[in-house]
Amino acid sequence: MPTYNFICNTCQKRFEVFLTYNEYGKKAVHCEYCNSADVRRRMTKVRIAKTDEGRLEAMANDFTGFEGMEDDPAALGRMMKKMGKEMGEDLPAEFDEVVDRLEAGQSPDEIESALPDMGGDENSEE
Repeated sequence: MPTYNFICNTCQKRFEVFLTYNEYGKKAVHCEYCNSADVRRRMTKVRIAKTDEGRLEAMANDFTGFEGMEDDPAALGRMMKKMGKEMGEDLPAEFDEVVDRLEAGQSPDEIESALPDMGGDENSEE
């Protein structure tokens, strides 16, 4: 049975009602707190799945102000965090560490020297 969310217009409390599809719109709904019939349906949040193309398009739109961001580590960190969320994949803990350091104001050069093993070319000779 589907659950429907309501708000009482009298006492302003939220409550749920279990109704079959046949009952919805036909069966009277009363507030479970004050028994008022003056209720309205509450719309809940909906998640919309994006395609890979949609995620890439959203990220491209976020890059419009990318110029000059190398001088603002916190803005770069926020952009990278948003990009990571848009990707919809689990990223390594190192990514979060770099983003946290950027958001704290540490420059990319400082991060690179503090974490020399990150992002380096694995095939380079020592």
